[in-house]
Amino acid sequence: MLDLMKLARQMQGISQHLSQEAAAAQERVAAARRLLAIAATRQAELLTQAETWGDRAPFTAAQPTESLQLRATVAAAPEAHTVLATDGSQISPSHHEIAYCYLINVGRVVLHYGQSRFPLLDSLPEVVYRAEDLYLSRQWGISTEEWMGHRRTVAEAVVLAELGEAVHDSLMVTGSGSELVPVLALVDGSLIYWFLEALPAEARDRILPPILDSWERLRRQNIPLVGYLSASRSGEAMNFLRFAACPFLQPDCQTHCSNGGDGEHKNQADRAPCGSFLPLRDATFWATELAPGERSPFWYSTASILDLYGDHRVSFCYLNVGPEVARVEVPQWVMADETLCETALSMVLTQVQKGYGYPVALAEAHNQAVVRGGDRTRFFALLEQEMIRAGLKNVGTSYKEARKRGSIA
Repeated sequence: MLDLMKLARQMQGISQHLSQEAAAAQERVAAARRLLAIAATRQAELLTQAETWGDRAPFTAAQPTESLQLRATVAAAPEAHTVLATDGSQISPSHHEIAYCYLINVGRVVLHYGQSRFPLLDSLPEVVYRAEDLYLSRQWGISTEEWMGHRRTVAEAVVLAELGEAVHDSLMVTGSGSELVPVLALVDGSLIYWFLEALPAEARDRILPPILDSWERLRRQNIPLVGYLSASRSGEAMNFLRFAACPFLQPDCQTHCSNGGDGEHKNQADRAPCGSFLPLRDATFWATELAPGERSPFWYSTASILDLYGDHRVSFCYLNVGPEVARVEVPQWVMADETLCETALSMVLTQVQKGYGYPVALAEAHNQAVVRGGDRTRFFALLEQEMIRAGLKNVGTSYKEARKRGSIA
């Protein structure tokens, strides 16, 4: 039980602290705006520096693929269009439950607009209980719980590709055609799977290839894939401005600023000369630059994991959807097709408007996927019935779990 009286004493200084942080944030935005103006006049030169010296920097800096001065207005989506979305949830494994297993539940949503067609809202559950599946990741030093999360990511991508193919085929049967009725595949979160960098190659090969294969299936159907990030904390775009702030002719960070570091919690005096506006997030800055309905220029992410993506390298822009500035990520083949990309962005913006601040398809996919307390109870009740039916004895939770559920306090 939370003691609110003790908590209140610790909250007394928070308002003053937040006021100071707000003032400091305004100064960082002003500094970044000055650097952006400089970078816009030296964009080609800075791009060359970033490509030449980027591997010597202790930070990941994205590279703009359009003019830094671009502020493009995104149009409304066509009246007739279709949006696909998936999201996942799980029941984590626990040695205190009646059996050591876990469940992955993928929510599926297909919303048709202007077509008089029924939507699809359901979920696909998968129970993982075999020893070879539960303990596969242990050989790479990866816990079962962590591996479950990776498998959930794969399942979301595979189900999304299956939805795309099914919708494309249905449009062809009805004679609509995906060329006349645009389709959007939407996922919650980044398309850049940073966690893969820390995985052994053998483990990574179990995760990334099926995801990229799913993206390729969407590509063959000409269905753009978009990753939507609300409240993004990325600083990739702002890091590019650090090349404009560098006082050295050659921005060799390891030589000139070996003690500068890149940590956002370092004191101002300890930072490298280019870090005067840190820690400033991309979304915070672009919120001051974009009007509602406008997007920033596209940026090419230089995350090292993307070297394994092939034709599916990820680019991103920032889109002012009204309530916030969201980061929108697309594979390279989507950005390369100007019409496809602009149509995808228009459908994303319309989704946010329909969802009152967040894409309605993603919200519904989450609602379909989420496993609530009652669902968890019924899942283990079904499992218990099956175990008893199979002749197993002493079926039940651990004493620790039983006492936690039946506290006498």
